[in-house]
Amino acid sequence: MAQINLLPWRDERRQEQKKEFLTILAVVFVVAVGLVLLADRYVNGQIEYQQSRNNYLTQNIRELDKKIAEIKELQRRRNQLLDRMRVIQELQGNRPIIVRILDQLVRTVPDGVFYTSLQTKDKTISISGVAESNNRVSSLMRRLDASDWLADPNLDRVNAAAQYGDQATTFNLTVKVQLPKAEEESGG
Repeated sequence: MAQINLLPWRDERRQEQKKEFLTILAVVFVVAVGLVLLADRYVNGQIEYQQSRNNYLTQNIRELDKKIAEIKELQRRRNQLLDRMRVIQELQGNRPIIVRILDQLVRTVPDGVFYTSLQTKDKTISISGVAESNNRVSSLMRRLDASDWLADPNLDRVNAAAQYGDQATTFNLTVKVQLPKAEEESGG
């Protein structure tokens, strides 16, 4: 039988397969690197696009915040003006009432009673004064109670005041303001 040596052929084939494998490995490596770079560019592009959108939104939000601040300032000014207008309207509407109340205070003062001070708070009038006697203070309270514009007189303090006379007294009383029924129905 003849002896044939097949070893060099197998060695050559192994060398070719090794070269093919290294070539394929290099190509796969290059393609993988290319895909990684491509994916990196794509992701970076998406990030830049989202950042530009975020910057746009942030800028518009700042502008809207400025407009909202302006609107709030205008609303505050508007409310201040409305409050001023309301106060002015109340004062104008109460002007005749104040005159009537002062007129009633003058009409209800009996002889021998003198007011030293009048103070108002809400719908209550505090009166300080001097009377010739306690009977004059009682008469004043009855007259205030009988008035259409004044109600519920309440005597807070009575002190003897010898400097004004033997029976003279100083007094403090409060009385509430009430509109007569006809005035309330007609609206003022």
